[in-house]
Amino acid sequence: MKLHKLFYVLLMLLAVGLLAFLPVEDKPADRLEIGAKAPLANVEVTDVSGEKLTLAEVAGENGLLVNFSCNTCPWVKAWEDRYNPIANLAEENDIGVIMLNPNAAIRNDGESMEDMQARAKSSNYDFYYALDEQAKLAEAFGATRTPDIFLFNSDMELVYTGAIDDNAKSAQDVEQQFLKDAIQNLVAGKEINPQTTKALGCTIKWPK
Repeated sequence: MKLHKLFYVLLMLLAVGLLAFLPVEDKPADRLEIGAKAPLANVEVTDVSGEKLTLAEVAGENGLLVNFSCNTCPWVKAWEDRYNPIANLAEENDIGVIMLNPNAAIRNDGESMEDMQARAKSSNYDFYYALDEQAKLAEAFGATRTPDIFLFNSDMELVYTGAIDDNAKSAQDVEQQFLKDAIQNLVAGKEINPQTTKALGCTIKWPK
């Protein structure tokens, strides 16, 4: 084998070896499109109370609000002061609310059921907070971030997805209340605009 060919082969072997140590990218997912039905609606998840429930059971007469969230993401902490008010608004309008924790890869690093129970208590969560144990629901929804919002109508069809509002840092400085407006327009039978926004947050920690 000629020297330049040998060098090329060695270079390729080195590249393959290095690739094995590169960090894994986010799990690819097809995000639910507007109008799509809520997937895995009859799959049981476990709430911090110990209760087992499904999305179909949580849904109210006017729909369902699903928030993929967690305990350890600073984006969640930034938006968390809006969690209870939004949940109260939804439930007042017969929209069921559930938050799901999909961070399966770091269950032993702040995302266990025990951690979730402590967070729900310290933050006075007034809604279901359940374990998406192997991130199966997150994968089916095409969720990528925490937080990541999915709002469904009474037929369990997606009507809004993305961010809670346009300012994670300050509720007082919000100019566009995407989710609040979507809830109110959904119940009023009005057009929801925008129907999609960009979810901003920490990447979901997928199971390995």
